[in-house]
Amino acid sequence: MRMIKSFLAVLLCSTITVAQADTIAIIGTGNVGSALGPEFAAQGHTIVYGSRNPNDRDVAELVERTGNGASATTQADAVAAADIVVLAVPGTLVAEITAKLGDLSRKLIIDPTNPIKLDLLRMRHVAATSNVDVIQSIAPAADVVKAFNTLGWKVMIDPDIAGGPVSVPLAGDSGRAKRKVADLVRGMGLEPIDVGDSDNARWLEGMAILLINNNILTPRPNFNFYLREMD
Repeated sequence: MRMIKSFLAVLLCSTITVAQADTIAIIGTGNVGSALGPEFAAQGHTIVYGSRNPNDRDVAELVERTGNGASATTQADAVAAADIVVLAVPGTLVAEITAKLGDLSRKLIIDPTNPIKLDLLRMRHVAATSNVDVIQSIAPAADVVKAFNTLGWKVMIDPDIAGGPVSVPLAGDSGRAKRKVADLVRGMGLEPIDVGDSDNARWLEGMAILLINNNILTPRPNFNFYLREMD
């Protein structure tokens, strides 16, 4: 699978022109941000990491590993320069962080978060709605797509460890935005599935809770979502 992904990355980079390539702000440099940034850069996009501490050594190492002109700056400055924004932040802090990012109008926001909290050895949903709804209420002129919240960061990098190809459900109100995210998903060697509008984002967060709780109760390679053709 890694060899296939390398081939796909080379192919995509050779077909994405400068005009087609996007600047993608990755807000957060934890496991998810560190997984998605290099994957998107390998497809020919320019990555700007938005960090509370952009000069930290680990951030500099991530920028170097990402390549393709990647850089790091403050969260608000990363967003200002970007066409696409990925909120790779703790799910319970989405409202607080989104409100500080500045003007998000006409930007495509990818939401890989889950508003969950560990309670008596069980993960539980702790929000009245989905984080897509939270983000959209703060940035009503942005296109928000739920994606990447139903798989672990290690599977994002190497789907083969899950038996690949792993499917990535997408929920959002803009068909154009979902098609854009679907292209990013395919470039990672994953399979996008359009599961409908933003109302379905909450159920995708529920899928993540099932996955995490399954791992807590029975520590073993976890389940993933696969799309299969019906006979």
